[in-house]
Amino acid sequence: MNKKAIRRWLLALLATVVIVIALIYSSRPELIKVALVEVGSGEVRASVANTRAGTVKACRRARLSPAMGGQIAALPAREGSQVKQGDILLELWNDDLKAQLSLTRSDIEASRARAEEACTTAEVAQKESRRMLTMREEGLASEEAVEMSVGKASSSAAACRAVTALVRVSQAREEVALAALERTLLRAPFDGAIAEVNGELGEFVTPSPVGIPTPPAVDLIDNSCLYVTAPIDEVDAPSIRAGMPARISLDAFPKEDFKGVVRRVAPYVLELEKQARTVEIEVKVEQLEERDLLAGYSADVEVILEVREQVLRVPTQSVLEDSTVLLYREIDGVLESRPVQTGVANWEYTEILSGLKSGDQIVLSVDREGVGEGVQVQAEQ
Repeated sequence: MNKKAIRRWLLALLATVVIVIALIYSSRPELIKVALVEVGSGEVRASVANTRAGTVKACRRARLSPAMGGQIAALPAREGSQVKQGDILLELWNDDLKAQLSLTRSDIEASRARAEEACTTAEVAQKESRRMLTMREEGLASEEAVEMSVGKASSSAAACRAVTALVRVSQAREEVALAALERTLLRAPFDGAIAEVNGELGEFVTPSPVGIPTPPAVDLIDNSCLYVTAPIDEVDAPSIRAGMPARISLDAFPKEDFKGVVRRVAPYVLELEKQARTVEIEVKVEQLEERDLLAGYSADVEVILEVREQVLRVPTQSVLEDSTVLLYREIDGVLESRPVQTGVANWEYTEILSGLKSGDQIVLSVDREGVGEGVQVQAEQ
């Protein structure tokens, strides 16, 4: 066989090998791509979260209405404005009561003048009585004149006491008139912001009948103290105590969390139709000076039961129901089922007590089709 024939034979063989390799490669199933995560150390918190959205509420909120009915004569309250304790928010027509108060005060002045006159007369009569008694001892005054002087002094003293008592009666009437006038004024019971005003100048307002709620004239909120009420599943409620730290997340601030402290756990279970039974908890919001939170925001609460720092941890979604993880063997790309012993866990991370070491790579995307033990996979970039 000459060299040309040998060369043709070798080229044909090489082409055949290339075709065979290409066919084998093209017929090989495509490797499943998986997301991997490296086992590392960090913080793991055992926590309990609310089953449904909670609500931000103000520690102090008053839905105020006048104590009596009447026509609105003044309405200093404006929605959104800040008020101080004692500020007048609403005033009913009260000219008659103001006139009555003015009359009572005038009567007090007159009573005081009469009391001053009567008491001065009593003082003079008392001096005259003492003088007559001295003159009787010296034989210069008759017994009859002395008796008349002493009687007049006693009578004048009684008149002084009577008129002084009338002054106190007039002062009591003034307090009654002030109380009646105060019933026509609606004052702020604490510092806060006015959320809502229901009423206009000239309109008539009436107190709510018993058992029939009506809109308040003024809704006052103190935003300096806020808390979140949230329902916790009855199964998780026994592990929660007042004073436990909590983390609060709000839809209004999606990239931030707020610190909180559990201040109350309801002593009863809510039984709502078509819903799981829950226990309501209250979590006080801290760091209010950093954000202008508003009552009414929806919020989620995560109560921290236990914190473990710098422990071996993996994402919770990578741990299967049988307490195993899929370990990625870098040497051949095959997945290995590895049993692990877990510790503290939450929805984000799970503590690993044994079965893995720092630096191991495990599968994060365990829910992908075809992913399982013994499967050769390709790591995603």
